[in-house]
Amino acid sequence: MSDTWLPSLRTATPQEGYDLAVKLSRVAVKMTQPDADARTRLREVYENDASALIAVSAVVATHFQTVAKANKYWADT
Repeated sequence: MSDTWLPSLRTATPQEGYDLAVKLSRVAVKMTQPDADARTRLREVYENDASALIAVSAVVATHFQTVAKANKYWADT
């Protein structure tokens, strides 16, 4: 992964901001567990676990708060 994969938190719209929040979450998982086979095996465990899926939503929401603040909540749109 390139050292500059995230040049900015700025996005044009809230939708782009949410997409970026999801990407931040996914990249964090890849950086934490770089082995794709291990991630695939683990997915079988959490994909049917409601608590794990809710936790994912919480992580994305936290990232979205950060992105929204960086974009001044898209006040100029």
